[in-house]
This record gives sequence, C-alpha cells and structure tokens, in this order.
Amino acid sequence: METTLRAIVKAAVDYVAGAEHAGISLVEHGKISTVAPTSSIVETIDRLQYVFREGPCIDTIAEHHTYRVGNVGEAPQWPVFGPAAAENNIHSLLSYRLFVTDRTLGALNLYSSRVDAFDQRTEGDGELFATHAAIALIGVQREVQLGIAIQNRDVISTAKGILMERHGVDAASAFRMLVEASQTTNVKLHRAATWLVENRHLR
Repeated sequence: METTLRAIVKAAVDYVAGAEHAGISLVEHGKISTVAPTSSIVETIDRLQYVFREGPCIDTIAEHHTYRVGNVGEAPQWPVFGPAAAENNIHSLLSYRLFVTDRTLGALNLYSSRVDAFDQRTEGDGELFATHAAIALIGVQREVQLGIAIQNRDVISTAKGILMERHGVDAASAFRMLVEASQTTNVKLHRAATWLVENRHLR
C-alpha cells in the first residue's frame, strides 16, 4: 500500500500546478494517520491538524467535500491550526475526501508555501489523483482481507487435521470440536485453531 500511495502522491505533486508537498490522511479503526508523505513538512502539518482537531483534512473527512484554501493563516474556521500552519510556511492547501460508495477512507492533502497557489482548474486536476488513491486503497484492503481469509481457512484446516488424527474423528466432528473450544474460551474460531496448531506438541 505504501508503495502505491507514494507513487500517487508524488505524481500529484509533479502534475498539479502549485503543489509542493502531498500526503494521505488515512482513517483506520477510528484513528487518523499520515501515510506516503512526500516530505517531513506534510507530517508536521498533518500532526497539527490531528492535535488541534481542526484543519482541512479533518473537515474534508467529516463533512465529505473538498477544501481549497488560499491563505490558511487567515482562515476563520481554523483559528488555531491556520496560524500554526503559516508559521511552518504552509499557506495554501487542497484536501480531497477519499471514499468508496459512502465509506470514507481518508483524505488526499496537497500543500504549498505560496499564498493562493491553487485555483479551480488545479482543484479539478487534483481530483484525478484523489480518485486513483481511493481505488488503490480499497484494492489493497480487499487484497489484505482475502489474504487473511485464506490464511484463516488454512490454519482451521490444519487444526481439524490435528484433531482428526489425535481423536480419531471425522472432519465434521473435528470442526465441531473447534467451534465448541472457540465458544467455551470466548475467542474467535481462527484464534482457537491457531493456538492448537502452535501448541500441537502439547497433550
């Protein structure tokens, strides 16, 4: 995922007029983190937004629309973050919501040290990269989920084999034993299976 997103944000900086820095604010398990920043200033500006709980990427994710700001130091909606960003020599920002259907994945953020660095045309250009980033994110997430599903299936099959050999039962009975162990110990089935596989030498 890092490699794919890094290529996208680098291309955004190369292609979108006025953009000097870029990164992605990714929402995972209710928390926001920065991935694939093109420079350390991106991490600094993003961290200010996360700490102050205000800024374009926070509002983009929450309010589901694009923010284009030409002089963030004077933006009345961000009285704390705006001056802090200006002190770090960031004045113009573009933030795009990354989403698939109605699910928000995060935001693509473009930054510039110039005042009024972005206009309506460049805002449209940036949307292309926001779309690519969203597609890449959902693709990676699905690939990870598929990999986990396959891994879980394999470990459950291995655990069933251990129980079949150890207790002389058929596959259905072995699976039922796993389910009962899962319910009794209040852990997920694949975790119960993993424990059995990792501790198969124990009797």
